[in-house]
Amino acid sequence: MCGGPAGGGPGVRPSDRARELVRGAYDHHVHISPDVMGRRIDDLSLARRFRELGLSGFTLKSHYVPTAERASVVRAAVGGVEVMGAIALNAAVGGMNALAVEIAAREGARFVWMPTVSAANEAGILSRSGGKKLPFWARLQRELEEQGVSAGPVHAVDKTGAVLPETRAVLRVVAAHDMVLATGHLSRDEIFAVVEAAREEGVRRIVVTHPEFPSQDLSAKDQILLVEQGALMERCFAPAHGGKVSWEKMFENIRAAGVENSFLSTDLGQPANPPVEDGIALMADRLLGAGFGEEEVRVMAVENTRRLAERVPA
Repeated sequence: MCGGPAGGGPGVRPSDRARELVRGAYDHHVHISPDVMGRRIDDLSLARRFRELGLSGFTLKSHYVPTAERASVVRAAVGGVEVMGAIALNAAVGGMNALAVEIAAREGARFVWMPTVSAANEAGILSRSGGKKLPFWARLQRELEEQGVSAGPVHAVDKTGAVLPETRAVLRVVAAHDMVLATGHLSRDEIFAVVEAAREEGVRRIVVTHPEFPSQDLSAKDQILLVEQGALMERCFAPAHGGKVSWEKMFENIRAAGVENSFLSTDLGQPANPPVEDGIALMADRLLGAGFGEEEVRVMAVENTRRLAERVPA
């Protein structure tokens, strides 16, 4: 299945070496149909592609609706692939809503994202974006605001930087159900505050969402400090492929924070980007080309993604 030099350009497919290396991996960050915006592939079709390629499964991420029910339908329809649900704490689900997380947990959701499109951090960035081309989700946010149906930003901390009581209530639910907490699109200071609070409330699996992304932009030093608190760093394909994140910077941060503290995901599903099922293997080719060893790639692509999929025994 080689299609020329690896790396994710137009028409490029992963190498056979990379395909084999990432067998058994999960992709914990995909945006696929059905959704409120156009996506490259639907959930049933992706599950079939994952099964064909020997990938273990994926986590359905929506910025707007819980996905645990969808995940259960896909699992029933396509055997041999573990499809997991999630919830993102944006305005569409009531924001920092412990009840919504509790219901999602009872339906089997695995991941809980702190606010993404509704994050106060993103609202501030968008207000300063001027005439810049916006991502699809940001255009939708503006459209909702213009229609008067947007509920405004969702806050995780107060004006002093202290974690809000409603955030702690969410963290307690995450801990009680052994869910994975992901930091979403919080700012640098919010991430540190929420990770500390999560540890205090007993959360056992903490993910820092795409730490190189412009709205997070965590330094290597920051990532090391978060790793020391038990967090895993998510390394996403789509932002680097699209030029929002430097591949070289990501590689430097992986080396600084440690391969054992990083995992690969794609953040794919956008119509113009490569196929979702190719993303992890395309990342593997990039990493191999940058000098990472096969075992290091397998730790990030397979071992650490499987750790997130498995629940910790009580």
